[in-house]
Amino acid sequence: MNISNNYRTLKSNMSIVMFLFILGMHSGCYSEAGQRKSNKNSQLWYEQPANVWEEALPIGNGRIGAMVFGKTSHERIQLNDDSMWPADLGWDEPAGNANDLAEIRQLLIKGKHQEADHLFVERFSRKSVVRSHQTLGDLFLNFEHDDITDYRRELDINTAIAHTNYRSKGYQISQKVYASHPHRAIVIELSSESPEGFNGTIELGRPNDAGYPTAKSHIGDDMVLVMEGEVTQRDGKIDSKPTPILNGVRFQTCLKVLNENGEVLTKDKSLMLKGVKKATIFLVNNTSFYQKDFVTQNNKDLQQAIAAGAEKIKKEHVKEYQKYYQRVELFLENESPDSLATDQRLERVKNGETDLGLQNLLFNYGRYLLISSSRPGTNPANLQGLWNQHINAPWNADYHLNINLQMNYWLANVTNLDELNEPLFDYIDRLVQNGQKTAKVNFDCQGTFVPHATDLWAPTWLRAPTAYWGCSVGAGAWLMQHYWVHYAFTNDLDFLKERAFPAIKQSALFYSDWLIEDPRDGYLVSAPSTSPENRFFSTDKKAVASCMGSAMDQQVIAEVFDHYVQACELLEVKPPLLEKIRKQRKSLRPGFVLGGDGRILEWDREYKEVEPGHRHMSHLYGFHPGTAITQSETPEIMDAVRKTLDCRLENGGAGTGWSRAWLINCYARLFDGDMAQQHIELLLKQSMYKNLFDAHPPFQIDGNFGYTAGVAEMLLQSHEKELIRILPALPSKWENGYIRGLKARGNITVDILWEDGVIKQVDLTCPEKKQIKMIYEAQTIEVNLTAGKTFTFRN
Repeated sequence: MNISNNYRTLKSNMSIVMFLFILGMHSGCYSEAGQRKSNKNSQLWYEQPANVWEEALPIGNGRIGAMVFGKTSHERIQLNDDSMWPADLGWDEPAGNANDLAEIRQLLIKGKHQEADHLFVERFSRKSVVRSHQTLGDLFLNFEHDDITDYRRELDINTAIAHTNYRSKGYQISQKVYASHPHRAIVIELSSESPEGFNGTIELGRPNDAGYPTAKSHIGDDMVLVMEGEVTQRDGKIDSKPTPILNGVRFQTCLKVLNENGEVLTKDKSLMLKGVKKATIFLVNNTSFYQKDFVTQNNKDLQQAIAAGAEKIKKEHVKEYQKYYQRVELFLENESPDSLATDQRLERVKNGETDLGLQNLLFNYGRYLLISSSRPGTNPANLQGLWNQHINAPWNADYHLNINLQMNYWLANVTNLDELNEPLFDYIDRLVQNGQKTAKVNFDCQGTFVPHATDLWAPTWLRAPTAYWGCSVGAGAWLMQHYWVHYAFTNDLDFLKERAFPAIKQSALFYSDWLIEDPRDGYLVSAPSTSPENRFFSTDKKAVASCMGSAMDQQVIAEVFDHYVQACELLEVKPPLLEKIRKQRKSLRPGFVLGGDGRILEWDREYKEVEPGHRHMSHLYGFHPGTAITQSETPEIMDAVRKTLDCRLENGGAGTGWSRAWLINCYARLFDGDMAQQHIELLLKQSMYKNLFDAHPPFQIDGNFGYTAGVAEMLLQSHEKELIRILPALPSKWENGYIRGLKARGNITVDILWEDGVIKQVDLTCPEKKQIKMIYEAQTIEVNLTAGKTFTFRN
């Protein structure tokens, strides 16, 4: 009886909190109760220091960042800069040419898939490549503290500050670490209530490269600790052959300590604190990639940070960060154990418990990580975002373009972070430019070619020792989707004209030249063509990859053609290419063809898969992240999509973090909230480190970003023409909650409140006049939006 009464009281109070929140949505007001509940979903915290890197906590300002371990003695703060790469040695296109391409196509026409695979790799790929993003190094705070009690470390993702607090011999010790974007610096605030204060050394260091030193430290003028070096890759590789890279991006890290008492002395190549009770450490880093005179820039950054002081930097850091982070707020009512540390909560989930608060936190964490690793003017988030402790990172911590880089940015527009796409577009623009040479030299095609993987220097030649995971030709068209999606969300016609259309044109031009007629049926197809990173059995029972028009290639080419045509219509231009593209589009083999069992074919014919449970769902590209398959226009294909996913899962699919995140998005598009929720729980159980980094394994950040995008997709969908779906895939466990600040295509801001699984209120706001349809369950509501005014629907 008491449990029932308490539950009714909780629900009653929750309704009041959410109602007050809705009232304050557009005035910026927050109830105190609502803010307290929100804070619970903005903190990762632990009762012990990090023992390994995957337990440390990330901070970043887009360009530089760190992993904070929170150790009570010999604290390690591992440092990163997104431009730490070995040199571009002028590696260029492989020897393949149009004659080789024609030979490969003839082999495919004859059904000689294995021979085609071999020739594709031999003539058009640079085979295995090792040229990796690298760690900047480590900052060590060597303070000996013992008799530790009351330990707590946390990352507050509402303020982007990492805290470490504990008592040593009964005296309070605290550390705050944050990376300021406005002041281009990492700041560490230290305080001790011990009469002895801090006593120990501060050191900067960097791992060796194959046994060779990579940086030198010294004490510069005004007692500034300086680390200087150059990125090398002595275990570098190209064409699967050892190729040492002995030069690269040059860098300088500078550190200055300001103390209010005690002394700061020098000791060899380190600084020594003696009896210091309060200190502020300012750390800056610049590289030759961003600045020709990076040393001068470093000194400028350091002096400006010192002049500003910690309090001003922290205040402006929080304000600038929150202008992004606080645009969106999700709240899921739950009875999660907020009194337990994050790793303990994660362990409970792995033992079968459901923790909606942890799911909420992980959604917020994805936004935090993107804000911290992708800012206008920086490089885009790579396979590890910004955070990497290696000289030779897994998969080079580079840019994989057959889903991984794209998944990093799925959340940007829908979670109201449009500006954070800029590094992605800056980078794609470089690929588009470089890819024009590759398209001409290797394939005798106009336009631009983009491979499945690349790095800081944006080379566009293929790299892989095997065809099935490296010889993909669809990456360029996939990247073009991001230009189009950004336009669709922002309605920025200038962006479409000046930024998106030139890139889309180059991609469409390449595929227009690339397509050939399949003699078996007369359709235009991509050849050679693979389905990343999967294989099938040929008629002679060999595991092969290349075919005449894989489902994914046909789908991405259709999409880039459609977007090119639509862009021409919107911009009211009629270039000569337009009519050719329209004609080719009509002759393009459909990307969605059903097999005898009702599933979508992955390749050009109904071959037997080598891995029926493969982690990639590339043949569903046009369903998600594409928009060709929708309930409103192609409902008959939706069942085939579900059958295809079911078969993958029945055969053990979705083992990796990013693949599981993709499934969350796919089941959201199928309006199956409970299935999406099942994959959320599996992601937490199977693919999550203690610091909530996505475990591929090893760490890849795309699973974090894909998860956040998937949660948004469960609550709001706008990919169908002039149609918005509200709570299209709400899980039954998410009984009560609200989301504030999501974006729908058409530049519409959406706030949603629900109770007992039913919508109570929806607010839509758009800066321009617009007519749309809003769908919730079986209801279709015609909405006339007035510029700048909020449309409210109450149920």
